[in-house]
Amino acid sequence: MFKIARRKLLALAAASLATFAVTMPSHAADPIKVGFSMSLTGPGAPAGKQIVVALEIWRDDVNAKGGLLGRPVELTYYDDQSNPANVPGIYAKLLTVDKVDLLVGPYSTNMTAAAMPAIIQQKKMTISLLTIGVNEKFNYPGHFSMVPVGPDGVKAFSQGYFELAAAQNPKPKTVAIVAADSEFARTSADGARENAKALGFNIIYDKSYPPSTTDFAPIIRGIQATNADIVFVAAYPVDTVGIVRAANEIGYTPKMFGGTLVGLLVTPIKVQLGPLMNGIVIMESFVPAPTFNFPGLKELLTRYGELAKGQQIDPFGYGFAPFAYAAGQILATAVNETKSLDHQVLAKYIHEHKFNTVAGEIEYNKAGDWTKPRTVFTQFQGVAPGNLEQFRGVEKQVVLWPKEHATGKMIYPYAEAKK
Repeated sequence: MFKIARRKLLALAAASLATFAVTMPSHAADPIKVGFSMSLTGPGAPAGKQIVVALEIWRDDVNAKGGLLGRPVELTYYDDQSNPANVPGIYAKLLTVDKVDLLVGPYSTNMTAAAMPAIIQQKKMTISLLTIGVNEKFNYPGHFSMVPVGPDGVKAFSQGYFELAAAQNPKPKTVAIVAADSEFARTSADGARENAKALGFNIIYDKSYPPSTTDFAPIIRGIQATNADIVFVAAYPVDTVGIVRAANEIGYTPKMFGGTLVGLLVTPIKVQLGPLMNGIVIMESFVPAPTFNFPGLKELLTRYGELAKGQQIDPFGYGFAPFAYAAGQILATAVNETKSLDHQVLAKYIHEHKFNTVAGEIEYNKAGDWTKPRTVFTQFQGVAPGNLEQFRGVEKQVVLWPKEHATGKMIYPYAEAKK
């Protein structure tokens, strides 16, 4: 009697477990994995850490709404140490060992160029973060760039700079171009040459420096010796600090100074340099200007700011967080609308549709670039020492170009803004 009752109890338990297995949401054991490599150490870390925080916010938002295709989203990522040599192995692992379902990233032109062969070989798609000109080499339909340069590509990184210079009276005539000898900086310098020549400037200095450079005084003195009217610099965060400090120590004041100084997109670096930045004109991908107040942006940046506390990362996240979150939004929309994780299906959908994101409306052309550019050029004006809050708005970093986003006028020549 006891044995019969026991068998019935076990059978009932087994039936209950079977029912539980059927009715239990499949996503409990089967998440959708989104994979990427990210620069969490090394020169790219100030941007990479912002990107990860923003993607984690996006993941949490998606999961709060039930995930994708009824399954939760899980992020799988590794630190590439800002070294392109590490990237191919990471993407091989993501695709063949971790078997991630979707890809975003990586961050920066250098890392994305290194990742593309593995992505193409596996016939996958990705939305890379702030990458410029990579797909000109690969012409791959599965690559989408989350950077607002538009169809002009590399030229957009300097177009506003040279248009602002050309608008001055009298117009400056000569240009010096200096760039790090690495993928992004070289690409930016290529565009600068095109824009300078198109607007009738005479390039009298055009050199690169090794990425290992730590003493920039000789470089600045070399440029100073040419007596160039305007100077365009393409540099990474660590280089940016060295270049700005060297120019101030030497007292170098051409008529216009700036360029794609990526370090000046990072708030802690802005606070560190303070008044040394006054007068510098740079390209920005995203600024807290009134015309950039896109739906959902304020909420994202508020949550980002809360998570950034105590992490020793940029407290505002303007330069990178909106683009990372927007990449996630585009990916989620494509998956939900196609009801698919097939990368070719997703790529086709992204090519054919517009997306409303926290970084504004985004539409892609055949090359995977934005159809409309949204880069701006800003100038540091009246920056005070050691003041974080002055960078929350655009009062001390005035938007100059294009006209529809402008919040002020340029102080010219550069020396006037240094007073």
